[in-house]
Amino acid sequence: MDERDEQDFAEYFAAKRDSVRRTAYLLCGDWHRADDLAQTAFVALHRKWNRIRDRAATDAYVRRTLVRASIDESRRPWRRERHVAELPEPEPTGSRLDEQVATRADLLAGLRAVPAKQRAVLVLRYFEGLDVAGVAKALGCSEGNVKSQTARGLANLREALGEEVEAGG
Repeated sequence: MDERDEQDFAEYFAAKRDSVRRTAYLLCGDWHRADDLAQTAFVALHRKWNRIRDRAATDAYVRRTLVRASIDESRRPWRRERHVAELPEPEPTGSRLDEQVATRADLLAGLRAVPAKQRAVLVLRYFEGLDVAGVAKALGCSEGNVKSQTARGLANLREALGEEVEAGG
């Protein structure tokens, strides 16, 4: 890559690293693994940076690489999720801190209980704000598959969260 391409990549990385890391965390539930997944996605992007013609598609490429890396990582036998007593994340700010923490912790625990492919669909649909067609494109599958994975993922998430959280809205 020439100097201009390196500069463009550095600017893109600086602008997107936090959002990619947050998405990775939602996919895997662990900040350390999220850092690894984000790094994997950015390294793959860096390798192809000078061959990308449509810069508008860069976010979709990073998202797709991130989801695939997350699913691949979850399939590795030496990588099993470990549950810890405290989540290593900063305290959220707001007027009702106790409710926000309980809801956030419950949601993250529920997401960890959902299979990786369904979790990826839920994160892309509801946290990244993609529509069904966008998720299908990002994951390289049909829209029908996205719809069925969404329905199954939501059912699994509801089951994991239980009535306690559903009563709260």
